[in-house]
Amino acid sequence: MKQPRAGRVSIMMKNLVMCALVLAACGPKQPTSTVSNAGSGSDTGPVRDTRTEIEKRRDVACETLGPKVTACAVEDAKAQLAAGKVKQKDFDATTSADIQRKNTDEFIKACMKQSYSSRQVRVLEVCQTEETQCEPMLACLDNLNKQ
Repeated sequence: MKQPRAGRVSIMMKNLVMCALVLAACGPKQPTSTVSNAGSGSDTGPVRDTRTEIEKRRDVACETLGPKVTACAVEDAKAQLAAGKVKQKDFDATTSADIQRKNTDEFIKACMKQSYSSRQVRVLEVCQTEETQCEPMLACLDNLNKQ
């Protein structure tokens, strides 16, 4: 009996969902002001970056962590394929370059929406630089929500 499509969620997606849940647990980002030139008729100069230093560090960490989390998800999907737990067709569909790019972009957007403490930003920074293997890196990210 063939499982419904929703039942065939790859480990890649589970990893991305897990990371998104970890990120979502920390609450929404503080609103930032925007610059509008609508109707002014003149250029007011370059747009000033209004992010705090911690927000800038968070954004850099999110941008570099996103591709690593996606690569780990693909690595996990390859293991699932090799173990016969995923069919080649499903593997190809969930690991195509377009899907990887989309998953990375969605992870980065979700990560950058979070309001992190300096400790949490440090966890993001340390996990990706100190842990070169996927499992230890994902385990390290569990520290985001620990007190």
